[in-house]
Order: sequence, then structure tokens, then C-alpha cells
Amino acid sequence: MNTSPFASPTGQELLANRYQLKQLIGKGGMGEVFLAEDILLGGTQVAIKFLSQSVLDSSRQKNFTREALLSAALSKISIHIVWVYDYGLSESGKPFYVMEYLSGKSLKKLIPMPSDKFFNLTRQICLGLQCAHQGINIDNKIHPLIHRDIKPANIIVIPDPILGELAKILDFGIAKFINSSSVITTKGFHGTLPYCSPEQLEGGELDSRSDIYSLGVVMFEMLTGKKPWQPETDYFGAWYRVHQFEPPRAIADLAPHLKLPQQLNDLIMTCLAKKPEQRPQNIGEILQVLNKIQQSPQSLPANLQNPAISKLPQTIVKTFSQLVWPANKPIQEIVFPQLINTSNSSVVSLWLMLPQIEITNRSHSTRYNQFIFIAKPHPMLLWVTLLYNREHSPKWLPCYLDMQNPQNLSLVSTLAATEYYFLNFFTLEEPHNCVNILRSNINPVQQQNLQTWIKQSRQLPPTSQAVESKKLLKQQYKDIQSQMLQHLNSQNQISML
Repeated sequence: MNTSPFASPTGQELLANRYQLKQLIGKGGMGEVFLAEDILLGGTQVAIKFLSQSVLDSSRQKNFTREALLSAALSKISIHIVWVYDYGLSESGKPFYVMEYLSGKSLKKLIPMPSDKFFNLTRQICLGLQCAHQGINIDNKIHPLIHRDIKPANIIVIPDPILGELAKILDFGIAKFINSSSVITTKGFHGTLPYCSPEQLEGGELDSRSDIYSLGVVMFEMLTGKKPWQPETDYFGAWYRVHQFEPPRAIADLAPHLKLPQQLNDLIMTCLAKKPEQRPQNIGEILQVLNKIQQSPQSLPANLQNPAISKLPQTIVKTFSQLVWPANKPIQEIVFPQLINTSNSSVVSLWLMLPQIEITNRSHSTRYNQFIFIAKPHPMLLWVTLLYNREHSPKWLPCYLDMQNPQNLSLVSTLAATEYYFLNFFTLEEPHNCVNILRSNINPVQQQNLQTWIKQSRQLPPTSQAVESKKLLKQQYKDIQSQMLQHLNSQNQISML
């Protein structure tokens, strides 16, 4: 944990000897957020949050360290949780943590929203919460994380070439740290009253179902633009009464134009149940209902109707059938990786643009992959996929991934966990549709290597020498090509993976 000569958020000295604060960009009940530059990473912009309470005794410092470590670990395994990569205490004892700076909008500013946006963003929020509730494995012990302050202001939405909009959750673990030393009173309560569960207001022990209650309030507000209750005042006592005793208002009364499916209305109202045992018991149950509502009886698009694709999970096929070539990518023969969210999970995919005739020729290729990692001078991963058959020359698909990039770490973490990835083939010819999907499995040894390299990358100090590492890996690329071909040619029989 870093200590800092930085005594005041308005001072001029560097925080933790590396962060130059520029301007205040946010302020709330739990603290202030500043835009800053990380001078050790060439002036990279970051966001730094100073918590409102000072931490001077060793016990509270220990609690803060624990929650900061857990939230930082969590942010590295879910793309839907804001990346946290440093933390510490200022000279005056104020805790701070450093996170990625995202140029986007608060969910609060997007409310109310149309149903398609609601389903897209709600599913992503659920995936982030599900990851946290399932827990972080540290030293072979699972640590579930409960957010305790889910609200629109703690969710940021940024543009994304695949999803259109990407939702990320802020402030994991911080509410627990603050609440651990606070008494639940009208003056000492550290939460956001309109979104608090009844058991949270009672000061009771919380589990993931408390976040589900808060999520219900958020879903209600995303659709109607209003909260489920309207107490006579904004004081603690008034909100306590409505959360404990008053049923939520009907969505149909507040927004009759919505014409919500009954299943969605029932889901939101169930999330708002007063007793935890009456709510959905985990986020997976919510995702199942959302998926069921959105399932369409329509047949697959004609461009994806072939026997090989029909064997894939329908959630995968449906998601991939809706993909379009990103506007920010050139129309040419290229390959790049993407992390894609389906209705109830995340998968890794390589996107390829090729002429239609070549896609046809490659449709029955053997898929083979290898990974090479170097830690110094900068952690970098070379991911090579080979499409191989005897009738055509080998098709090489190399990808270089900077392992200090948060999105790349999330992608590789998913890759290691799912044990496979997909190849999505887009036509070079208009309208540039996705016309084929292949699956490539990852060898268990390679999978274990990926997990080791992820852990190693997270422990390395930040560097700015990615270009040098990429050059070193390019020198090894020819060697790995030769090794992969020798492996395949040595087999007596080539079979599809």
C-alpha cells in the first residue's frame, strides 16, 4: 500500500510520487473524484477517489487494505467492473484508490430509456454483480463481495464497438469499508437511501440479496424515470418507513405507455420484496428471466443456417447473428479479439474479415493454437491461431495482447476460464456479414499457463515498454509457426477440434 506526501486534494505535490491531480470531476457522500495523470505511465489519465473519512488507526487501515485488494482483484476478472489498480492513504489519513478514467455517462443521465437499451445494460450490470457475488479466490479462499450501494450514479456507460454501450460498476467494496465503522443513524448512515434494502437500513448482516433489492430499484427507475416510492421527505425516517412497510408503486401507473411483458414486471416487483427470501436468490435467476423474455421464436438468419452452427448453443448463435463489423475497423483482411456477452455468460471471439471464397475454403480447417508470454521489459502475450488443411496454405492469425491493459486481462481471464474461443468470419464483400462460426479449444496445459501469466502480470509494476516486448515476440513468431506445423504434420490423422 502506498503512502503519500500528498496532504490535500488541492495541493500541488504528487500523490504516491506518481499521480498529478488535475481537477475535481465528481463529489458525493462517500468522497471526491479527481482527474489525474500517472506520470510513470507517460501522463496516462486516471481517476482517483478520496474517501470522505480519514483512517488513522491501524485496525481501520487494515480493513481498508483488505477491501481495496478485493475490489482491485474483482475488477481484473469482469469487464463490467471499473478497473482499480492502486490504492493508499494520504498524509492526512484519507484513503484513496486509483481507477481507470472512463469518458462516458452515468447511468443516471440515461434514465428513462427504451426497452432495448434497458435489456442490454441490465444484463451487463447483472453479469458484473454475478461475478462479485460468486467471489474472489485469494489464497484458496472464496471471498464473495456485496456492493451495498448499487444505484445509477455508481454505474457508468461508455461507447463500445461490439455491445454499442458498455456498463461498468463503480465503488465495489468501498461501502462495506465505510459501513464497518459507522452507526446506522440519520447522521451516520453511509448509503443511498432510495436504493437501500430493508435489512441494510436495520443494520443487519447483508448478502447478495441486498444488492438484488437495490438492482430492483434501479431497474424500476431505468424504465419509468421514477423511483418505486415517493416519501413525504428525504430524511432517513421517511425512507425507512417506505422500504420497510409500503409496497412499491405500479409501473403501469407511472408509465402506462411501456406495455411491459408481465414477466418483466413480476421480476422487478419480486426483486423489491421486503424479505430477502422472497426475492430472486441470486443474479443467475434474474439473468434466466431476462433471457426468457428476450428469446425469440424466429428462426436463425439465413446466413447462419448450416449444420455446424446449429450444434452450437443457441444463446451463442443468437448473439453472434446480431453482430456487425465495427465502424472503427477497416474493411480489409484483419483479425482482432473481442470479449462478447451472451445472455448469461461472456465468451472470447476472434473476428476475421476474409473474402467469401476463402471463408468457404477454411470452413473445414483444423484449428490449432499456441500462446507465448514474456514478462519483461513489459508483460505481453502472443496468441497464435492456425487454420490448417491439406488443400490450402496455412492461415495464421496472430494477436499481440498488452497484459497490463485492463480489457486484455479481462479477455484472457475469460479465455482461461472457458477453455475455448470462437472464430467469427465476416465477408470482405458487402454487406460484411458474419457468415460462419468455428470453435477452437485450448489445451489444458496452455490454459494453466494463461492463468499463471494473468497472475504474474497483475503482480508486475506498471511499465511503458510494450513496444519493445512486442518486437521480442515478433522475433519468436517464426519459431512458433514452425513448431505448430511440425506438430500437425507429425500426426497420422488430422481431426477437427
